[in-house]
Amino acid sequence: MEDETLDLRGLKCPLPALMARRALARLPPASAITVLASDPLAVVDIPHMCGEEGHTVESVTRLADHNQFRIRRSA
Repeated sequence: MEDETLDLRGLKCPLPALMARRALARLPPASAITVLASDPLAVVDIPHMCGEEGHTVESVTRLADHNQFRIRRSA
């Protein structure tokens, strides 16, 4: 099964972190999601939310116009 990609480009803080949290809550434990976010504060907000919720940020890739986060839901 391919991981879900959540495209949140164009949304402003705090929406990317809130919507990523909601998407992670729907996933089965230990599954992964890719989140695309263009808001510059997402590089702070999304890892912070993951730390609070117990999820793992496996990677953050900075691209020309957005960041790509790979997040693993807590077990």
